[in-house]
Amino acid sequence: MTEPTAQRQAERDEVLAKARAAKQVAPTLATLSTPKKNETLLAAADTLESRAAEILEANQYDIDAGRAAGMAESLLDRLALSEDRISGIAGGLRQVAGLEDPVGEVLRGHTMDNGIAMRQVRVPLGVMGMVYEARPNVTVDAFGLALKSGNVALLRGSKSARTSNAKLVEILQDVLEAHDLPREAVQLLPCETHDSVQDLITARGLVDVVIPRGGANLINAVVENATVPAIETGTGNCHFYIDKDADLDMAITMLLNGKTRRVSVCNATETALIDANLPDADKLKVIRALQDAGVAVHGAVDKLEALGATDIVEATETDWSVEYLSMDIAVAEVEGVDGAIAHIARFSTGHTDAIASKNAFALRRFADRVDSAAVMLNASTAFTDGEVYGMGAEIGISTQKLHARGPMALPELTTTKWILEGEGQIR
Repeated sequence: MTEPTAQRQAERDEVLAKARAAKQVAPTLATLSTPKKNETLLAAADTLESRAAEILEANQYDIDAGRAAGMAESLLDRLALSEDRISGIAGGLRQVAGLEDPVGEVLRGHTMDNGIAMRQVRVPLGVMGMVYEARPNVTVDAFGLALKSGNVALLRGSKSARTSNAKLVEILQDVLEAHDLPREAVQLLPCETHDSVQDLITARGLVDVVIPRGGANLINAVVENATVPAIETGTGNCHFYIDKDADLDMAITMLLNGKTRRVSVCNATETALIDANLPDADKLKVIRALQDAGVAVHGAVDKLEALGATDIVEATETDWSVEYLSMDIAVAEVEGVDGAIAHIARFSTGHTDAIASKNAFALRRFADRVDSAAVMLNASTAFTDGEVYGMGAEIGISTQKLHARGPMALPELTTTKWILEGEGQIR
């Protein structure tokens, strides 16, 4: 086996040292009072705004480096901060401060026949590793949600945002210190090599959970290689099915909203499924509505052109499973609601899938048989969002089935423990 280089060893040593420091301060964070958490979050929000000039200077360095490296403008936009965006990030912290603290919530309990009082309560997960891509706002979001839920944040952002992330973490650590809290409650991990991700996700005994947030490659790399428990915040190959009994104009409005509102988010509609029993003129109306909105339609050219459609991009097998995150959409005809369910079962990532119909049977069958974190009945896929759900800020959308599923807000960043209180009882 090849010996690691001095640089690679130093990087690994730094990750593990920071993980040990995080583990050491975790009990302090776990027992913080709600007023202390909120006071710190509000101070962090104010400080980010007052030190915006420092943040923007650091961010400009990353922008210039990214542009010089040929980074796409869409990615540069995700990376870029402004005074308005910083205010939005600060507003997110204030929102978290206003949310109910999940720690200590009693989920259930009773007194045993022998007199022992037992209760199940929410407690923090502990050390929360976060692996994410370009967006610097995630750095602050993760800190805020971790602090409010009593967790310690170990953050591994992307190399493209390292100067921005370093400045943001420095400011957050300054706020922690000013409030007599350990700076180690939030730490930024090195990002020189991809191996530092592996160091984090295999730090068993030091890291309690790791959460990836980004594209499919990043998520798969974390989930498939982690020895630490991982919560999969999945990609969104979201479907919108238009049933023969749909209100067509309403369906088109929902479809366009899901596709065009924000193309770069995981709840964007990526596939439109059209009931084969719809009149051809209605099918064509759906396709043209998409194209008129600037969306490139991918599908079976011969079938869609037979309807009168033009400028169709021939779909390959990957078009049905891809998360475009662009002004592209796959369109297919299916045989009724069962055909839609079968297509979704084959290609969906289990994020959000939707149906438009006025038929109660079709709606119920779709709701019962589509196995996704969110199922929309006569609503746009764009509604899968923790804030929209009334949960406040979210760390991501979980597409797995264990521990958390759907928007992950504060309660999903906790686990539980049982506390039994007796008076000397023995068994």
